[in-house]
Amino acid sequence: MMPIGVPVDPLNSPHPVPWNWVLAAHAEITTNGHVSMRYYRSHSLISPDGQYAAYSRIQFKGEPELHHSRVSSVMFVENLQTGDLRTLTSSSPLADNPLISGEEAGLPGTFSMLLPISWSNSSDRVLARQFEGLLGTSNASDYAVVWDRQQNCLSTIAPAGIDYTYAVLLGWSQNNPEQVLFRTGQLGDDNWSMWGVALNGKTVLAVEAKPMVLGQVVNHVWAGPQLRRC
Repeated sequence: MMPIGVPVDPLNSPHPVPWNWVLAAHAEITTNGHVSMRYYRSHSLISPDGQYAAYSRIQFKGEPELHHSRVSSVMFVENLQTGDLRTLTSSSPLADNPLISGEEAGLPGTFSMLLPISWSNSSDRVLARQFEGLLGTSNASDYAVVWDRQQNCLSTIAPAGIDYTYAVLLGWSQNNPEQVLFRTGQLGDDNWSMWGVALNGKTVLAVEAKPMVLGQVVNHVWAGPQLRRC
């Protein structure tokens, strides 16, 4: 477990978020002393059938004081044949989702980063990592976001019915492709457990399970930090 604030993925995830970019952007904003908007475009994840691309845009509303800043994101799925674009947002507690009216949504001092990590073998579902928490603290964890393209159904899930401080999304389960795998643990505990979580939230211990991710990662020239806006 890595504490929030070090220049690596804070949860040491196999699917890292651009945390260095957040830290570098905030350092520059602190030096300049004024509010600034920054944007980051993720890599594209191409489906196994080559027909779809999933990618994210991350927005950083930076202020000199980190606890007043805010990181939010949105994910897109593009049909590469027709150009149709689907916008996806999570329903996790800190996600900047316009369909949620909770008081926590949009609060300063929070971050919510949504990044695609895998397609299903049949290219009908995309799995994304939703990493969120409080800036400048060790309060952070993962959710899994699964979009079923054929049913147009979006699910946001995390391990349920167990005690943990951190959950790290690993990927689909090789043993049961209807489940996603998480690694969970308590603060200061070196013994972490792996769990399989179904789309309905049912959580089972997955001692022998192995994670898998599918899809081709493509880093376009426009991926990475975007032109900043003051």
